[in-house]
Amino acid sequence: MRKILKRILRLIVAILIGLFIVKATTFGWRFWSKSSMSKGEGNAQLIKNLKSHVYKLSHEIGDRSMFKYDKLEEAKNYIAGEFTSFGYNVEFQKYTLFDKTAQNIIVSKVGINKPEEIVIVGAHYDTCFNPGADDNGSAVAGLLQLARFMSNKEAGRTIKFIAFVNEEPPFFKTKDMGSYVYVREAKAKGENIKAVIILEMIGYYTNKPNSQRYPPFLGPFYPNKGNFICAIGNFSSRGLVKKVIKGFKKQTKFPIESFVGPSVVSGVDFSDHWSFWKEGYPAVMVTDTAFYRNPHYHSSSDTYEKLNYESMAEVIRGLKVSLTEISH
Repeated sequence: MRKILKRILRLIVAILIGLFIVKATTFGWRFWSKSSMSKGEGNAQLIKNLKSHVYKLSHEIGDRSMFKYDKLEEAKNYIAGEFTSFGYNVEFQKYTLFDKTAQNIIVSKVGINKPEEIVIVGAHYDTCFNPGADDNGSAVAGLLQLARFMSNKEAGRTIKFIAFVNEEPPFFKTKDMGSYVYVREAKAKGENIKAVIILEMIGYYTNKPNSQRYPPFLGPFYPNKGNFICAIGNFSSRGLVKKVIKGFKKQTKFPIESFVGPSVVSGVDFSDHWSFWKEGYPAVMVTDTAFYRNPHYHSSSDTYEKLNYESMAEVIRGLKVSLTEISH
């Protein structure tokens, strides 16, 4: 009996040690990373624009979804109006859901050399029963500013800027997800999609120790502080991840990390890039890592004043170069 009890005790100890090791690997181990939060020198107008977009979407409009349809429509009209003010012709991809019209918002910058080849920049504009400042007002703000930047630039390939509807539950990873509606139709049309950049929560940054979490076993390879942006791709998109990183670093010293791996890793496919991966297109998610960093994720406290607009501006500055080179 004593031998059995000893074996049980050893097993319990082994399990506890194993759980501790797994838990320890969910925190970043790169403790020596210095503060790299941008002060936004030279980005005053960009910072102002980003903050204005996020304030409008999260504070003035607020919770926006098929369940708050009037607010979803208000957000749609705001985004379309901004695109129009940049000189774009706005298209709406419509489909019916709950006897209501759901709409993706699409504008295009036609390429001058290879117009048949398409680069997509996307972000979802719906929320999960909350103000949605970081998720996903920050990304929509970035989408708008990238579209504004490219409005008076030439591109070799056609660039499509798309604000997707219905990324959030209960539509996430279903046929009713706005990005999946788009991808299915694009594939049926034979669109030659060369690259997709999905912006997903790009506004929350902190220099607090132990502020950055990861899926189990990844922590030892990444920073301990949540003061960086990350580019995430599957194995088929690793080349695109490298291009995003390369262009980004040419413009800014703001820290950018990357992860390339299977979608079974928790959180890796948690946005609209999933739709493109599912149909075999190369796609990258650019993110502040969402719930692995931001304590306000899917909460009523996800409000505009929580975000760091100076750091957001640096991220957009870096992505401008990435986008310019990828669409060349």
